[in-house]
Amino acid sequence: MPPIALAIRHLGFEDLGLLHPLLHDRGYDVRHLDVTTEGIDSDAITGADLLVVLGGPVGANDTDRYPVLHDELTALRARLATRRPTMGICLGAQLLARALGAAVAPGPATEIGYAPLALTPDGMTSALRHLADVPVLHWHNDCFELPVGARHLASTTRCPHQAFAVGAHVLGLQFHLEADHRDIEHWLMGHAEALLAADIDPRTLRRDAAAVGPKLSRQAADAVTEWLDEAGC
Repeated sequence: MPPIALAIRHLGFEDLGLLHPLLHDRGYDVRHLDVTTEGIDSDAITGADLLVVLGGPVGANDTDRYPVLHDELTALRARLATRRPTMGICLGAQLLARALGAAVAPGPATEIGYAPLALTPDGMTSALRHLADVPVLHWHNDCFELPVGARHLASTTRCPHQAFAVGAHVLGLQFHLEADHRDIEHWLMGHAEALLAADIDPRTLRRDAAAVGPKLSRQAADAVTEWLDEAGC
């Protein structure tokens, strides 16, 4: 039986993107768990050989308004106790931070668009070193604090904690390493109200995606591949 890579999906078009073919080529049986239609399958989340918690338009603190997030946090705590490889992206990273006891709160400003990371010394020796010279896609309002014992890997001016690692088995990314520039129109249409509220012109994002996307795709694949190797995936 091939190993299972499970992605928790909160919004249809925010899927594994670039990571799907990468994981498939590594021999994984790649599956999505759509929490809005399927709810939380704790056994699947705990038992997957690799778990990727994806992004979404809700907040990690919105457990009263979206009870499925409460169930997800419970399942993630059980997952983290197994020390199996787990990656969180944007909302997913915020949920991992919360599951590890760290706070999540609104950042100083909405951060949407392609911009570079400032890698910490730990970040420069991590798999994220592949992203040192390329802008990545940011799309969030909230930011996480660092869990106790986590290594701080990257920051931006608007969000001081952009990435963290716990051991070799947990990687939390506030930015969207998985987003495929060829699918940016899904993001622009699907998040049109957020762009309007932030006074961001979708034409700018569309242009930046075309300019940055091909290089970012290659270097994102290198970063994820190195992390998977380190995590024993």
